[in-house]
Amino acid sequence: MEWMDKLLYPLQWVVAWILAIFHEIFTAIGLPAANGWTWVLSIAGLTLVIRAILIPLFVYQIKSQRKMQLLQPQIQRLQAKYKGKKDQYSRQAMAEEQMSLFRDNKTSPWASCLPLLVQMPIFFSLFRVIHNMPDVASGKIDAIGGFTQTLAQQAEQSSVFGISLSATFMSDGFGVKLLTGVLIVIMASTMFVTQKQMMAKNMSESAMANPMMQSQKMLLYVMPLVFGIGGIYFPLGVLFYWLVSNTWTMCQQAVVIHNMPAPGSKAEKEMLERKARKGKAVQQPEVKGGTDTAVEQAPNQSRQRQQPVSKNRKKNKKR
Repeated sequence: MEWMDKLLYPLQWVVAWILAIFHEIFTAIGLPAANGWTWVLSIAGLTLVIRAILIPLFVYQIKSQRKMQLLQPQIQRLQAKYKGKKDQYSRQAMAEEQMSLFRDNKTSPWASCLPLLVQMPIFFSLFRVIHNMPDVASGKIDAIGGFTQTLAQQAEQSSVFGISLSATFMSDGFGVKLLTGVLIVIMASTMFVTQKQMMAKNMSESAMANPMMQSQKMLLYVMPLVFGIGGIYFPLGVLFYWLVSNTWTMCQQAVVIHNMPAPGSKAEKEMLERKARKGKAVQQPEVKGGTDTAVEQAPNQSRQRQQPVSKNRKKNKKR
């Protein structure tokens, strides 16, 4: 994995420094330097810093998801327009019209993946820092950023319930397997609950009827399973990182669903009921490209066509 260490070294350097700074803060207030919980708190601090930095990206994700919900009627009309047309020209035309619709509304179907994609390099960087901890402690490899040999030795000597932070589910001992197994189950469960919560409360009926939704439903079960299986190779310290990160995600999404639900979703209906009880109005976001709802929400205007004025009538008016 030397190639990964070289590729991720800048991120490893940043991650190591943040860990070292939080460890310094916690030891300054009286926590033992070689205590496992001191390092768990340092990892939690690292997680909170990273998630705070990602808040603007999360806001962009939420806005994109809301726009995608509003675009569902137009997407369904496009799908109906090209239904049964399997030739390459029709498929390309449909794809171009969809991309034009997304560009006009400044959104993307892949926006929901951005926070996870950005977190993955950080996750692997923390993974490599903790994995290399014994080698840094022994002097086999150089210090990583602020993660000096002394800090690595303190981290290596520390334990949580008698288990080293670099231990994995595959390590020897029943206690290791029990603790890491519990954390893996919690990690996968929080991921599942978060996704399930979004589908159950924050999606409109039109979005649920979209054929692309079938792949989303599949990911609902596949992603926790993948992380659950892969979790047996994650060091204990990395499992604590994912536990804090998933808890943040779950709480953050609950707040968003409550205050900024997707249009047409169950959560929006509940929010509108709350607003109605308080006598507050809700302003709906606009979508470019023309929708049926825009016509329905427009003020009642006379649809009677204005009759043209004949030449004789014009002459009579002048007289």
